[in-house]
Amino acid sequence: MTDTQNRELTGKTALVTGATSGIGRAIALQLAAEGANVLVHGRNAARAEEVIEDIELSGGSARFIAADLSDPAAAEQLAADAGEVDILINNAGFSWFGASADLDPETLDNLFASNVQAAFLLTAALAPAMAARGEGNIVNLSSMAGIIGLAGGAAYGATKAAMSSFTQAWAAEYSPNGVRVNAVAPGPVYTGGADAANTEALGKTTLLGRAAQANEIAEVVGFLVSPRASYITGAIIAVDGGRTAV
Repeated sequence: MTDTQNRELTGKTALVTGATSGIGRAIALQLAAEGANVLVHGRNAARAEEVIEDIELSGGSARFIAADLSDPAAAEQLAADAGEVDILINNAGFSWFGASADLDPETLDNLFASNVQAAFLLTAALAPAMAARGEGNIVNLSSMAGIIGLAGGAAYGATKAAMSSFTQAWAAEYSPNGVRVNAVAPGPVYTGGADAANTEALGKTTLLGRAAQANEIAEVVGFLVSPRASYITGAIIAVDGGRTAV
């Protein structure tokens, strides 16, 4: 967790989807360090408790809300359970890479339900109340896979391109009422999964020659939802070691 003196998010409530591991976990820790009360969403209660324990040991506040976001009814229930939210981080989802001919229809449906539909439903449920209050922040997790063509990444890349499109459309819809909507588009990131070797190899293709740590993505998210980024909305911030710059 970042050692911050600012705690600029004190008094704010942040819902972080997919917060029990990887980038989502790092974001939950980051926002808690900045003073936010964090709603930790996930499906694994044991992992959620570990995140909450880390937050509380560092003096932060958090609670767990379970939901399977591949189910639209569960996404809508999550919004209801969350209550009044000041910050929404649409991070939950999963990746699938392989030959397009090998992706079965059921997995394709689940990919778009988890990565795209859930973010849409949560934003549609929570953003109007933010707009009514005249302030709020939404950050969507896009990806460099939604910007450049990656062999084996057609479906996953499409879900992340959708997140970038959402960002610009929602900024147009909600920012006139004080809600800032932005996206981060990470490149390869070590998330503690089994694909570390692939992540390392992809990291070598970036201008910085390495993959990112999850906290490096979380730092950018923390900035975007803070008052320091008060004039930024509708932006898609590449956090990819320069991979999409050239």
